[in-house]
Amino acid sequence: MSKFPTVFLLIAVVFGCQFAAIGLAHDGEDHHHHPAKIEPAEFYAPTAMPDRVVLTWTGDPTKTQAVTWRTSTDVKKGLAEIAVATGGPKFDESAKQLVAKTQPLETDINTAHFHTVEFEDLKPGTKYAYRVGDGENWSEWFQFSTAKADETKFSFIYFGDAQNDVRSKWSRVIREAYSDAPKAAFMLHAGDLINRAERDAEWGEWFGAGAFLNAMIPSVPVPGNHEQAKGEDGKRHLSHHWRPSFALPENGPQGLEESCYWLHYGNMLIVGMNSSEDLEVQAKWLTNLLEENEKQWVVCTFHHPVFSTGKGRDNAELRNIWKPIFDKYKVDLVLQGHDHTYGRTGLETPLADSEKETQEKNLPTGVNNFDEQTGTVYVVSVSGPKMYSLNAHPFMNSTAANTQLYQIISVDGDTIKYEARTAVGDVHDSFTLKKRDGEINELIEGPVVKKDASTE
Repeated sequence: MSKFPTVFLLIAVVFGCQFAAIGLAHDGEDHHHHPAKIEPAEFYAPTAMPDRVVLTWTGDPTKTQAVTWRTSTDVKKGLAEIAVATGGPKFDESAKQLVAKTQPLETDINTAHFHTVEFEDLKPGTKYAYRVGDGENWSEWFQFSTAKADETKFSFIYFGDAQNDVRSKWSRVIREAYSDAPKAAFMLHAGDLINRAERDAEWGEWFGAGAFLNAMIPSVPVPGNHEQAKGEDGKRHLSHHWRPSFALPENGPQGLEESCYWLHYGNMLIVGMNSSEDLEVQAKWLTNLLEENEKQWVVCTFHHPVFSTGKGRDNAELRNIWKPIFDKYKVDLVLQGHDHTYGRTGLETPLADSEKETQEKNLPTGVNNFDEQTGTVYVVSVSGPKMYSLNAHPFMNSTAANTQLYQIISVDGDTIKYEARTAVGDVHDSFTLKKRDGEINELIEGPVVKKDASTE
């Protein structure tokens, strides 16, 4: 018998054992040397470096801009610097420095300082650069633009509930929206930004998903039921995170400061409301506000829908109290969330029960309970990944289930163009509203369009 097969066999055995040993070693290394999971308390720990930077308004968008940010409690005095932005790098030589209002917030995993500065006496239609910090630790320079004094052409982005898996699955939606509308004047959030009102890590996810977008495009948020938490008195109250995180107008009813408010942007009145509490109080406030309104367009936003699109869900009390006011004053758009589906009405919507009582008695045979004269379009939308079953009412002109969406709303004088886009940018729903003297708005249904990724 030849010696060669024996030699080759020995070589194969030796090398096989070596490779097996190497494989076992690597298996052992993988098993024993995975990096430890970063816990929320570490990942979302505040430091001296500013984070959670967000622009909002407390006053006139043509002349003011508020900014809020977070640091560790080591930072006792927050600072902000602002200058008119220029094409060259020396804009900061003319920067003005302001001292922030600072408040502590104790959360479930840390204690942090939240700082707010309100930039005032700004010039309309002007681009500014700003940064926030403490004199040693500064954010990057961000930019924003004030509204023009006679602004009639602008766009904004509207989001329904982000709520769940915000970091992993909502971040793509807000970023896709920005890629489609990078010049948006503001971002409107119709409640349920997060799932558990007092979990700091969830707020960290929300701010992380928007990241620098929040620092460049102002946010107009309203609270949902998930921004409410049970207090020591056993009742549900607005999250302790809400007011430190967002500087908002305090022009709403007493006790609802910064959760019910209004502001003007260009030729539009924007009304944010808190649909979780004090509905009657807000109804009286809204009536007075709309009675005095002189703006061409009126948009109301709140969390719970007037007409629910989720199966087994209904908000009859809210509908009975608020819808007659929307009808009377011909509110143009009502933007909502909560039902984790999509639904959009035309101009013909059912009467509220409170309206039926007075009108149904005089309805002739064959006439239904639909009000054809309101001129209001109601939208329910969802931007996060949590989904419910759809209840597609016959008066809904467009619906969707299991679809993450964002809406781009463009204003141009007496015309509003609306597009609801999916997380990949496809146009799922679109329409145009046109103002008409002495009549309700004209609604023109638009096309549904797939986004061509090759052109991006």
